[in-house]
Amino acid sequence: MGMPMNNHRQVSFDHELLILVDKNDNELGFMPKAGCHRGDGILHRAFSIFIFNFAGELLLQRRSDEKPLWGGYWSNSVCSHPRKGESYEVAAARRLQDELGVSAELEFRFRFQYQAKFRDIGAENELCSVFTGTHNGPFHINPTEISEISFVLPEKLDEEIARSPEKFTPWFKLEWGRLRKIQV
Repeated sequence: MGMPMNNHRQVSFDHELLILVDKNDNELGFMPKAGCHRGDGILHRAFSIFIFNFAGELLLQRRSDEKPLWGGYWSNSVCSHPRKGESYEVAAARRLQDELGVSAELEFRFRFQYQAKFRDIGAENELCSVFTGTHNGPFHINPTEISEISFVLPEKLDEEIARSPEKFTPWFKLEWGRLRKIQV
């Protein structure tokens, strides 16, 4: 897509401690990321960021093929987990830098719980906070996390998801459907 790729730092680690929560987002403890994603997954905090440009297009990322869960699938601009001791806001700002090399003011939109199994490899079981922000680029994508990025108009994205839902991560489809109901 012609976007510079100059940030090759590994930013995700199986041993990083994620925050275990109940359905009301009360902290229950901590567990290494690898353990949170085993089997059917253990409920933990997560976040998703949707970055739009000034033209109203959404920045999509295709997850690196190296990702153990949903590698090569298209998803929202950035998604990750707060680590032990991090707020959602601090974690979201960190991941925008880590994955896209940018900063943006983010607005909290909603929180929801979902569970999704990936083949027999593992699962997501997350209480996910969704944020939106605006940035036109340039972006400096981290290829350890992202293989490709693309801006797409919301209407075109709706058509693509309807035509080929299997290309997209399960959380992204859920979040996008809800975001479309509350956006413009």
